[in-house]
Amino acid sequence: MAQRPPEGSPHPARAAIAAFVGTTIEWFDFYVYATAAALVFGHLFFPAGTDPLVGLMASFATFSVGFFARPLGGIVFGHFGDRLGRKSALVTTLLMMGVATFAVGLLPTYEQAGFVAPLLLVVLRFVQGIAVGGEWGGAVLMAVEHAPEKSKTFYGSFAQLGNPAGALLASGSFSLMTALYGEEALTTWGWRVPFLASVVLVLVGLAIRLKVEESPVFSAVHENAAAQPQEMPLREAVRTSWRTLLLGLGSLPVAVGGYYIVTTFLQAYATTEVGVSEQTILNALAVAAAVELVATIAVSWLGDRIGTRRVVVAGLLAVAVLAVPQFLAMSGGTALVFLSLAVMRIAMAATYGPIARILSQMFPPKVRYTSVSLSYQVAGAIFGGLSPIVCTALLAATGSIYPVAGLLIAMALVSIACLLKAPQYRDEPATAGATGV
Repeated sequence: MAQRPPEGSPHPARAAIAAFVGTTIEWFDFYVYATAAALVFGHLFFPAGTDPLVGLMASFATFSVGFFARPLGGIVFGHFGDRLGRKSALVTTLLMMGVATFAVGLLPTYEQAGFVAPLLLVVLRFVQGIAVGGEWGGAVLMAVEHAPEKSKTFYGSFAQLGNPAGALLASGSFSLMTALYGEEALTTWGWRVPFLASVVLVLVGLAIRLKVEESPVFSAVHENAAAQPQEMPLREAVRTSWRTLLLGLGSLPVAVGGYYIVTTFLQAYATTEVGVSEQTILNALAVAAAVELVATIAVSWLGDRIGTRRVVVAGLLAVAVLAVPQFLAMSGGTALVFLSLAVMRIAMAATYGPIARILSQMFPPKVRYTSVSLSYQVAGAIFGGLSPIVCTALLAATGSIYPVAGLLIAMALVSIACLLKAPQYRDEPATAGATGV
């Protein structure tokens, strides 16, 4: 008789901490690039004399390459994660990300190497995208599948904590460089330091990740499947769960795309259009990331008690309400900039932290890594990769921030509609199957 997946493991906290450390490093590497793209890449890697908005759009285009690579990373590492195990896939993604990020810190600028400079930048961003595309799904599953049913939202949120923690480290590192050496140093050599320093974090992450046991859910499913003919995970996922894949993708516009509107695009808008100093916006983003870090734990704990889906829907409604005030606050003085960014990130925490549990349990364990990665990374390519470019284009075309806020509100409404229709599976032996969360 086939075994059902076990209810968690004896060491859910160890798996959750390993997921947190690993995703923090991955997202730090990813956000270091995002911060540099918003602040310095526009004039470092493109011809001198380029219009600032055009240069910013070109910089965001290289930023988007990473998002378009993420679905490929999700498919490749989802396949190996469903066939060979979550752990081996995660070790490989961490190494790939570390090498690519370190190499960005060594790149020549356009002035030094001409068109070769942005070409190399795009190639390395593509490798970053492949790595983070395979990372997220595996880290989330390691945390959720090790956890008992009653605490899956809380433990799953530790993988999500890597996002604000990585953003905090990225914004903090650029803020520190600016504070110590000034904005001129940041645009000449200072931007390289966070990229080069990431190698230390990667070594720490590998040491921790190698000590974690394989997911008990994967082990049980892999044991049962050994004697049966195996279909390609991607083919099986599309054949059996294509409707759920679409619902998963539709649940994520704000969690993966809206986030970049209120961080990467907002950072560029505030500094280039409103006149907020780079030091102020970097400090405000660092504080907001710290607030989100704490809020993610709180809202995920709440999700296990009142319902994960309710918490996410409440967060999406809050994002829609705050969409316009967030941008207007940029011209309201330093205190209002700090306050508005922090409040919005609390709302974003509710849309992002608990979604790890919801998305991971939309799919049966056999093809879960592939399915989760595909939904999340395709959403990332569409909504995350295009959002900063689309928002910059809307601002350039209309001269107004209201169309950007309207886009964010529309994304929130789509997310709510899909989230309410999404199925959920449980990993408990007695109750495996679709259920509500």
